[in-house]
Amino acid sequence: MNELTKEFDARMEKTVEVVKSEFGSVRAGRANASVLDRITVEYYGTPAPLNQVAAISSPDPRALVIQPWDGSLLKAIEKAIQMSELGINPQNDGKVIRLTFPQLTEERRKDLTKQVRQYGEQGKVALRNIRREAMDKVKAMKKKSEITEDEVKEYEKELQDLIDKRCKEVDNLTAQKEKELMSV
Repeated sequence: MNELTKEFDARMEKTVEVVKSEFGSVRAGRANASVLDRITVEYYGTPAPLNQVAAISSPDPRALVIQPWDGSLLKAIEKAIQMSELGINPQNDGKVIRLTFPQLTEERRKDLTKQVRQYGEQGKVALRNIRREAMDKVKAMKKKSEITEDEVKEYEKELQDLIDKRCKEVDNLTAQKEKELMSV
């Protein structure tokens, strides 16, 4: 039973990490290279993550500079950024691409807050799916008489405690990101 708990706890931990990375990709008014993590660029016929084909730096709090290692990628990077849902127009000067992050409007902040809540809810749904899968496994073990009814109850309580802990973690991350978004 302990092995089973560890296995499902590890999966729940990964789910929380995915939620954290989703939150990192939401732009909060300050320039943050992680907003570019989801952007892929055509690199010799294959899609490659932007951070693997260019150096990304932040010269000031409201700007990012993208310097590709291969100069021929400038147009492809510019196009990929325009196609993304960042809502920022890249400025190409022939050597680097500059992204200037404007101050977020109140309406945009509210939209981003909704998006953050949605990511948080998706994370909690994923956690509940992991719990359901674990419970199905435990019930199958009981059906095969590998464990007793008392062990099933004990495991259910243990699993519920794990879920509560991870959901609280996701809620805290969501609240933290919302606060970050709403602060001017």
